[in-house]
Amino acid sequence: MNWYALHVLSGHEQKVKAHLENEAELAGLSEKIAQILIPSEQVTEMRQGKKRTRNKVFFPGYMLVELELSKETRHLILNTPGITNFVGPRNEPQPLRQDEVDRILGRVDETSAEGRVEIPFRIGDPIRVTDGPFTDFTGFIEEISEEKKKVKVRVSIFGRSTPVELDFLQVELEN
Repeated sequence: MNWYALHVLSGHEQKVKAHLENEAELAGLSEKIAQILIPSEQVTEMRQGKKRTRNKVFFPGYMLVELELSKETRHLILNTPGITNFVGPRNEPQPLRQDEVDRILGRVDETSAEGRVEIPFRIGDPIRVTDGPFTDFTGFIEEISEEKKKVKVRVSIFGRSTPVELDFLQVELEN
């Protein structure tokens, strides 16, 4: 069995995966399709002052499938709603190299081990503190530490500019 990349409708990857699984079951081809993978990760972000965790797809509009390619499986894939075509020259199925698959699967394993926090700001951006003892203070980002998931912010406390280290989720961009 080989891995193949498929073009799918962007934003509908989960729905297309469910369709393909159902169609394979109905056609009796489940044993020829080993895995269907949508490479993604859990990302925690702040939206309107609330911490939200969402699933972020690495490659929107693409899906990976490990299958035994035959006329039946090819027909099944090309006639599944939401799948536009195989990725390859002239839309011909081209198996992915094993090192490509390992790299993608490795990236999925790394990020599923620990959720990643998306950083929506850069050094110099004006921010507002949303949580902790400095709530509603405003300032500017001086440093970003992705490893620690913290930012160093310069805020005005009693008229003096003071550096404060805060968690990513404690600040939001000032409008």
